[in-house]
Amino acid sequence: MQKKSSIHNLFSLISYKEKKEINDFYIPEINEEDKHVQNNSKQSSIKSETTNLSVDADDNNISTIMQANIEYLFKKFNYPVNKDFVMREFLVAGKYKAFIAYIDGMVDRVTINNFILRPLLNFTNLPDMGNDSQLDFLLKNVLETNQAEKVTKPADIVYGILSGNTCLYVDGCSYYLSCETKGFEKRGVETPQTEGLVRGPQEAFNENLRTNVTLIRRLIKDTNLTTEFVKVGKRTNVQCAVVYINGIINPAIVQEVKRRLTGISADLVMGDGMLEQFIEDSSYTVVPTILSTERPDRTASHLLEGRIAIIVDGTPFALIAPVTLHSFMHTPEETFFKWPVGSLIRLIRIFAVFVAALLPALYIGMVGYHTEMIPTDLMIAIISAKENVPFPTVLEVLLMELSFELIREAGVRIPGLIGNTLGIIGALILGQAAVQANIVSPVLIIIVAVTGLGNFAIPNFSVAFAVRIIRFAFIFGAALLGFYGIGLVLVAVIALLSNMKSFGVPFLSITAPKTSTSGDLIFKKPVWKQEKRPDNINPLDVRRQPNISRKWAQEDAESEERKNIDDGRRDEDA
Repeated sequence: MQKKSSIHNLFSLISYKEKKEINDFYIPEINEEDKHVQNNSKQSSIKSETTNLSVDADDNNISTIMQANIEYLFKKFNYPVNKDFVMREFLVAGKYKAFIAYIDGMVDRVTINNFILRPLLNFTNLPDMGNDSQLDFLLKNVLETNQAEKVTKPADIVYGILSGNTCLYVDGCSYYLSCETKGFEKRGVETPQTEGLVRGPQEAFNENLRTNVTLIRRLIKDTNLTTEFVKVGKRTNVQCAVVYINGIINPAIVQEVKRRLTGISADLVMGDGMLEQFIEDSSYTVVPTILSTERPDRTASHLLEGRIAIIVDGTPFALIAPVTLHSFMHTPEETFFKWPVGSLIRLIRIFAVFVAALLPALYIGMVGYHTEMIPTDLMIAIISAKENVPFPTVLEVLLMELSFELIREAGVRIPGLIGNTLGIIGALILGQAAVQANIVSPVLIIIVAVTGLGNFAIPNFSVAFAVRIIRFAFIFGAALLGFYGIGLVLVAVIALLSNMKSFGVPFLSITAPKTSTSGDLIFKKPVWKQEKRPDNINPLDVRRQPNISRKWAQEDAESEERKNIDDGRRDEDA
């Protein structure tokens, strides 16, 4: 074929050509009748690939015919299209047909080969007995896995396979054996990323549910520590662990948590953040009503106070409920320091909340409406700094706040040390350039920087986000009415917080309504004086420790008193 010249190719681009019909792809709508026809065709194709036996195995019944059960699993796992599903047929004792089924990648192949297949294939002395008795014999005498149980519901078998277990079926039996063979990769126990401490345990939850429950059990070695599992999500079937201490927690809390979890009807429930939105009382508030923590020690302390923990498989966080506003201001670090230091840290943290929420609004109110409250020398300095700035104060504040939020978000999204470097250098360069260009005043740079420090000092990430949003409400209120606007917004915020509840517990309880505290509200008492649990959650066991927990001190006092009496008697005898 003769090669076309470059001139011919050039003219072909500008010459007229007949348009060719383009077959665009589109997604057709499928009605219920079409779905029914497709399902019937799939089932008929699967039957034709295997046998013509009538399928008497369904979602409610397990067939005693092995081929029928194979067809049922093929249909459930979309085999042979789905290549992850693996089924292996073999003979037990050389004469009994059996199969195992599992999901490739979710299981440990070494466990299957060495402790399930090898014992079954090498076993030859299976006695003649009933079919179910034969499976019982294999379970008790042949299988070498550490955990195996009988399963009589097909839905439980399907869920077990999806969770990483291996199912075993022997022809003629009326149930399966589910063997524990989970072997997927998981992250190890690492240090906390968002709740780091100077003094205290340095372990954090990871994405493995069983590991997270074990970390709690390492701290609370109590037989009353109870774990219940609930599946959430129609498609995802995420397993949630509901952890509580029986005998301390109010049973009504456990029932309410389980009712809300089982009442979720959604295809996708991914992670603790989505689950929190499904079960929280107040869905339209920016302030969270469920505490999220990645620390096992913090989770254990809340469990011992009579609360409940919800751990979602695949998420390195635990949800704690019910909680109050004061719970978000506490950290485990205060427990490991002496009470004066812990109280001071907590006061600084509460002060940081007010600084992060109110400082820019107070600046706008004083400069724009209440200049008489500013000392004369300071007012002259502020006016001289704002002399060449062409924007009003509220626009300056909004411009710097939005710039600060952009820098913070960019620092989070950029990975590693580059993100921290960008946040520091970007803020310095941007602030210096804005001051030199007379866009903002130097005083406002200080205000925004101190506000950002106050926001970073808030221990809970969700509460810090809420304070960032509430800060803009205070800014607009101050821009409209000065201190009166700040007062109106503050009243509205307090009214909203007073109306919020966390699983039936008022969000401002212990303070409003007033209930008895545990000695660990704002000013922290010594640990040996924290004798009672919080009264707002109505625990069954109110007392945490006796009135005299330091018995050694009482014994020393009694021995000292006895010594003085003995000394007095010796003096009298002398």
